Amino acid sequence: MDFIKVSKEERISHIFLDRGKSNAINGQMLEELGQAIAEASEDTSTEGIILHGKEGFFSAGLDLVALYECNEAESRQFWKSFMAVVRSLVGFSKPAIAAISGHSPAGGCVLALGCDARIMAEGDHVIGLNEVGVGIIVPESIFQLYAFWLGHARAYRYLLEGKLLNPQEALEVGLVDEVTSPRMLRTAAQRQLQRFMQYERNTWRESKLNMRKHLLAQFDADQEEAIKAVLRQWWAPTTRSIVRSIIDNLKAR
Repeated sequence: MDFIKVSKEERISHIFLDRGKSNAINGQMLEELGQAIAEASEDTSTEGIILHGKEGFFSAGLDLVALYECNEAESRQFWKSFMAVVRSLVGFSKPAIAAISGHSPAGGCVLALGCDARIMAEGDHVIGLNEVGVGIIVPESIFQLYAFWLGHARAYRYLLEGKLLNPQEALEVGLVDEVTSPRMLRTAAQRQLQRFMQYERNTWRESKLNMRKHLLAQFDADQEEAIKAVLRQWWAPTTRSIVRSIIDNLKAR
């Protein structure tokens, strides 16, 4: 795999996002991540996973530069793949921890939300869903995933504001479960995973899936209409103009 690296240690699969400096998500990265999650699910010697980013970035979210160049069919396939990967995390029966090593806006935040706990490195980083400011409509299933952790009222306000939070703010509202030094991030993530792994395996996993039933129902529902709404706005001239400006700013840095 080119953009996902996997290593195993003491019954834990460490899945590393490894695409450029910012771990921006493209179609190939989604395909490889989906494969890594499926393999960890099927591997009886794997008791849990930790999803890692890079120093300074867990994931900057969707690769807007690549997505901007996609035609309509490619854009539709990208969104189908993205929703499928998020669903695979939401429905992953084993414990899953996000070790958030830096910035995690938008799609990066969504990947972390699919896990059972989020440990974030302290520092000048942000996390949250800021899609509205970019011109991307957030599907109902992803809103429900955000609300699962934040509560509906707070998720509603934050999503419509495109609010991004620093690590301490994220901790205070329950978006992350622990803030630690970058040096201790992996250790803290392993410690949290081992807390989950200490319980009787079947009881823990069945309980997890039972408590996520309504989320899974959202992701298992027909996503065609949701994706159509996302793509309608994605191709709107106003959104294209916003994204073009973002891309120009990125290239100018």
